[in-house]
Amino acid sequence: MEVSVKENEFVILSISEVSSSSSTSFSKSERVFARFGSDSGAPELRFGQESQSGADIVIDLRASQLFRLGSAESLCISEVFEDNKETGYSRGIFIQFKNEGESRAFHCAFEQWKTEMVVQGSPLPNGAVSTSTSKFDEKIEASSAKMYFHYYGQLLHQQNMLQDFVRTGTYYAAVIENRADFLGRVVVDVGAGSGILSLFAAQAGAKHVYAIEASEMAEYAKKLIAGNPSLNERITVIKGKVEEVELPVKADILISEPMGTLLVNERMLESYVIARDRFLVPNGKMFPAVGRIHMAPFSDEYLYMEIANKAIFWQQQSYFGVDLTPLQRSAYEGYFSQPVVDAFDPRLLVAPAISHVINFTSIKEEDLYEIEIPLKFACSVSTRIHGLACWFDVLFNGSTVPRWLTTAPGAPTTHWYQLRCVLSQPLYVMPGQEITGHFRLVAHKAQSYTIYLTLSATVGDMLQTSSGKLDLKEPYYRMSQPQAYSSAQEPNQLLQMQDVPTQSWVEDGSVPVQQPSPNHGAELHSL
Repeated sequence: MEVSVKENEFVILSISEVSSSSSTSFSKSERVFARFGSDSGAPELRFGQESQSGADIVIDLRASQLFRLGSAESLCISEVFEDNKETGYSRGIFIQFKNEGESRAFHCAFEQWKTEMVVQGSPLPNGAVSTSTSKFDEKIEASSAKMYFHYYGQLLHQQNMLQDFVRTGTYYAAVIENRADFLGRVVVDVGAGSGILSLFAAQAGAKHVYAIEASEMAEYAKKLIAGNPSLNERITVIKGKVEEVELPVKADILISEPMGTLLVNERMLESYVIARDRFLVPNGKMFPAVGRIHMAPFSDEYLYMEIANKAIFWQQQSYFGVDLTPLQRSAYEGYFSQPVVDAFDPRLLVAPAISHVINFTSIKEEDLYEIEIPLKFACSVSTRIHGLACWFDVLFNGSTVPRWLTTAPGAPTTHWYQLRCVLSQPLYVMPGQEITGHFRLVAHKAQSYTIYLTLSATVGDMLQTSSGKLDLKEPYYRMSQPQAYSSAQEPNQLLQMQDVPTQSWVEDGSVPVQQPSPNHGAELHSL
């Protein structure tokens, strides 16, 4: 059932008061209406029948809550205060709807009027936000969430992502090339940001797009969408978290950009999965549908020495008369606890990569709380291994043209770059040497993960093992010299360039490995 934008009126199957001595009686032979309004200056809900206009039940929405008891049954609890009395009482009204669709639409209208949510200058007719504590609030620190939404509420950060032509161009191509998946379909944009993906979906012919955005960027998204009049009538911006928002209909497609550094940073993948469970129809499509984390050991003497030398400052025994050496070990460990984010040359890799697959269409949210990946590599050269290099890719599994977005080393650089976990104790290996270990990611409340990395190799009779604990929330953004594009940075040209190389990079999750020359370090860093 659709909400009437003019009157916001619903037809209810029946209502009855719970434990009330002055219960209002309605005829079962005549329809019962529920009408939202603000005639008294405050948002209110009025139940009644046309033949009994003086016997309406009026509820102040500001002091009311609505609870679902079943697919088509709800209970409305309202606080009532009588004149000249400081204390009040609770009034309960049982509401029976014709079907689940009417129940869902009613709940949307209830919350929109209660919170006075406005989209493009008018009361929101088809989306609402629950005011109860959500799962997001339970598992994420309030301070982290505040910083997170503040960051993404700024246009300069949205611009940084929009100007990542590989990212934005690949999303555009994935949507437009798979127009058949979007034509006439309901789409939900999870974490819509500026609304760019919603606009892409509307361009592809979506029937309606619900753009859900929790940060202040929702207001900018409304402006951007309103400025595109050929598309704005089919896009509704809803400010709120996907864990809290209610929608009047199910979605045929979810579209989102939930990837962070190492794919999982910021823990938005969990919200993407929650949106799937809450909004997506059975067998609905997700753009993207699959993510893969790729890992390979690397050798980089320059990077290792750069990190180790940062702690030299703490070796001073008389810094303005103060001995700093008691903190030297802690500083050394602290620098190695930072994952390195930069764009590196793939020739630094010393073994073919392995992959860990995350299927967004089937994974449970809880499975993302802790990710355990066993490691096993065959080294191709004699060298010192300094740690584990990681990158990711995602698949847009469109019906017409499946398309990959990759962040692999050697591919056109994205704003995600790549990530390297550097161990404080390198391993010595020989050609053909087997390297084993574990890569464990444990989610924490600061919207990120603690990384536990262990690598082992046996040389002769000697077992070498090196371990590290790193915080994905606190990376070292090195990014000294990103890989250059091989042609002009135009989205269409980049997409055409990517088609062939991307397939070769992600076909088996590996990247080409070249044996470095004796002076390979100098060669690489002179590029």
